[in-house]
Amino acid sequence: MGYKSILTILSDKRQLPQLDAAAALTARVDGHLSVLSLGLDHTQVGYYFSGGTPYVFQDAIDMAMEQAESLDQTVRQHLARYADLRWSSEAMVAQIGGISNLVGMRARFSDLTVLARPYGENAPGEAEAVVEAALFEGGCPILVLPGTDLPADPPRKVLVAWNQSLEALAAVRRALPLLQAAQSVEITIIDPRHGTEGSEPGAALTQMLTRHGVHAEIAVLARTAGTVSEEINRRATEIAADLVVMGAYGHSRFREAILGGATRNMLEKARVPVFMAR
Repeated sequence: MGYKSILTILSDKRQLPQLDAAAALTARVDGHLSVLSLGLDHTQVGYYFSGGTPYVFQDAIDMAMEQAESLDQTVRQHLARYADLRWSSEAMVAQIGGISNLVGMRARFSDLTVLARPYGENAPGEAEAVVEAALFEGGCPILVLPGTDLPADPPRKVLVAWNQSLEALAAVRRALPLLQAAQSVEITIIDPRHGTEGSEPGAALTQMLTRHGVHAEIAVLARTAGTVSEEINRRATEIAADLVVMGAYGHSRFREAILGGATRNMLEKARVPVFMAR
């Protein structure tokens, strides 16, 4: 695969299974794993007595730095067990509002960011902000793991969720090394609408992928489930796909946060690893 610089971001020791998955993937591709251990300052300036903000702010920064350094030490001890893994670990502190710039800068120079699903019992509150920072500020594809299971090596069956959008096309292009290695790829189209591809949705994409040596076929489905994400999950289970490739946030983040959307729902309910880009 063409992913040599792999990034993972931790803000809680409960995310160590995510670290193990990222390490295993990096070892597979003979790449380099960069780990960012985040300590977060949750203070809200303006909520303290007059003149007290600097003291509270400094105390919060000290606590966040202690958290980051403790997490970084745990990461280093954990990764020392991997004899053949190339890795580096860094502790950084950020305020909640500064996650985007910090994570974005690290993700910008990475080929792939590996993250756990940002919603669930063990997911820290800032996990969603980290996912969005990697995608929007970093322009980096992400591999979101619903558990600790990685796609098969090489992937056997890949489902590409295709809706003719620029985001979906960007995801396909970023996932090309995975698609080329797969035994088969299904381009899944749910309730196609007439667009740039006319009466043959998926045909142009299939042609492009075939020229890259990808074994691709098209499946056009009517939507019978309540949401597109449910339909994608159902189809992935039906064909025994071990990876879903899809574009991220075709609608605005605000709209998806309020009204829901395929990206938001897949980040919450995906049953197999999901490769996302935009």
